[in-house]
Amino acid sequence: MNKGNTYIGKMVRLAILVAVIFVMAYTPLGYLKILTLEITFLMIPVAIAAITVGPVGGAIAGGFFGLTSFIQCFGMSFFGAMLLSINPVFTFILCMVPRILAGWLPGLLYMAVNKISNKTVAVLTACLAAPLLNTTLFIAMLLPLFGNTDFIRGFGATPWAIIATLVGVNGLVEAAVGFLVGTAVGRALIYFFPENI
Repeated sequence: MNKGNTYIGKMVRLAILVAVIFVMAYTPLGYLKILTLEITFLMIPVAIAAITVGPVGGAIAGGFFGLTSFIQCFGMSFFGAMLLSINPVFTFILCMVPRILAGWLPGLLYMAVNKISNKTVAVLTACLAAPLLNTTLFIAMLLPLFGNTDFIRGFGATPWAIIATLVGVNGLVEAAVGFLVGTAVGRALIYFFPENI
């Protein structure tokens, strides 16, 4: 396959995955919301973009995830709406930067592991890393930006208590679902699109 067709193929895959992100973001497929608990499954298409398109594709998909996350702050997410009311600029940064990095880094990780091992191990690694990075980077940015606010302090008396409360169930469920679904889909797709490796 020539480079032009490969590029077009990657752009088509990325466009489809971005469309999936938007569908998931605004239907029950993307979030499990129970009171203030919000578990997202949007890292699945981001991880698949990182694997099948590359690190830049993962970052772009992560950026669109971040954009939908920011839009959710306008009345669709209690947590996001509270942050938006405190500081809209910080909320935008919090929604965007961790998601872009959580798409870019698994793409780099996939490429590195694929060079020293095989595609299956590389997919497993990237699909586990994506939701873990999303959660870790989000919390790592949340605490400096909003850690001194009454809203975030309401989740725990210390930074570790806040982390335990916010990451606890969310992080475990997101990592498990993202790993299982992302691995199954990503592993299948790399055989359909071998030119991207």
